[in-house]
Amino acid sequence: MTSQSQGIHQLLQAEKRAKDKLEEAKKRKGKRLKQAKEEAMAEIDQYRMQKEKELRLKQSKIMGSQSNLSGEIEEETQRKIQELNGRYNKYMESVMQQLLSMVCDMKPEIHVNYRAAN
Repeated sequence: MTSQSQGIHQLLQAEKRAKDKLEEAKKRKGKRLKQAKEEAMAEIDQYRMQKEKELRLKQSKIMGSQSNLSGEIEEETQRKIQELNGRYNKYMESVMQQLLSMVCDMKPEIHVNYRAAN
């Protein structure tokens, strides 16, 4: 009977050791999962920061080129305004003379299609 109780006792101890090992394995697995999750989160954060940096660089390039473009457009507009003012000043006097001569120097003539009714 003692051998039977000893056998039962050994089985219980073996069962307890197996249970302890199983719990320990579950704890290690939980730790590994937690560590993997933390590493994944760190990697995601690093990737996000990299992409945000690339986005900021692209935005600064685009916004920089747009500000350069608006500056160029402003310069072109000012140049055209100056050119038009120069042409106005250059041709104003001659155009005014032509208009005044057309209005003031009237030459009465009979129209070519006029037929005198007798």
